[in-house]
Amino acid sequence: MKIAILSGTSGLIGMQLLHQLLKNSKVDYVLSVGRRKLALKHQKLIQLEGNMTDLEFWDWQDQINSQSLGGEYQALVSAIESGEAAILGFCSLGTTIKNAGSKEAFYAVDHDLVLFFAKWLKKLGCSKFMVVSAMGADATSSIFYNQVKGKTENDLQEVGLEQLHIFRPSLLLGNRSEFRFGEQVASILMKPLVWLSLFKNFRPIYDHQVAKSMVKVALGEKNSKFEIYSSGDMQDLSKK
Repeated sequence: MKIAILSGTSGLIGMQLLHQLLKNSKVDYVLSVGRRKLALKHQKLIQLEGNMTDLEFWDWQDQINSQSLGGEYQALVSAIESGEAAILGFCSLGTTIKNAGSKEAFYAVDHDLVLFFAKWLKKLGCSKFMVVSAMGADATSSIFYNQVKGKTENDLQEVGLEQLHIFRPSLLLGNRSEFRFGEQVASILMKPLVWLSLFKNFRPIYDHQVAKSMVKVALGEKNSKFEIYSSGDMQDLSKK
């Protein structure tokens, strides 16, 4: 049994990941983990909700079984508990300082929640953990955003995950639910680079390209313990 467990589902990349995982025949179940459920139903989708800072204390078994009218999820719970299930973790959690309200609140999401999720998945026996970071991630950067992303990457390496795959997209293109003026201007100015296929690692990348590359790596045969994928790498992977 192959199970994908995803957090950050309501975001730009998260929604694309959810769509691609639900339609992929190699994935038996998709578990979406977050503070609230999405207004979405699918036979393969199970949604777990709660305060993610308390994730290690969640009664996830009860949450799954409570959504099963005829006990059809008992085999799923059993497979996870026994270690028989192949668990693939996908993390696209992230916010902005503006939306979070402060640097501290931003750090709590982009660093702390990512680490909580990774540690919880390790306890469940996750074999591969895919996480969205950012181009320029560097724990020593003078830019706060890049510094947090870099520290998150470094701390994830200390969790002891069986496989850790970090994806560093450049400027993201896609249909956001919120308007970001700076990103809109940048995407307009840089979009010609996409059309001209120039500067692969720096030109904007579409949300579905990032998601496709993450799913491809997760379901592939690659067994590297740690790997970082640039925006150019993702564009190449999404074409295959």
